[in-house]
Amino acid sequence: MSYTPDILEELNVLCLFNLATTQEGIKVHSSARPEKVAATRRLHERGLVTQPDGGYLTGLGRDAAIQAQNLLTILSTAPVTT
Repeated sequence: MSYTPDILEELNVLCLFNLATTQEGIKVHSSARPEKVAATRRLHERGLVTQPDGGYLTGLGRDAAIQAQNLLTILSTAPVTT
């Protein structure tokens, strides 16, 4: 299994959430890129966000966003040399 463009877009949307608070959501406007709109809708269908256009993270969505943001941090960090 590999990351498809759809999955990558979903990961990008999950990385938009501020994990420092549960009181802040996101709104993906209909004028956003179609890929982002579709990815947000899929996250809602899977129960990760509360609204088809974003909203707040569900419990499962928060877990997924933490993992997505941690992975992005790990992959964005300069390689460790020994």
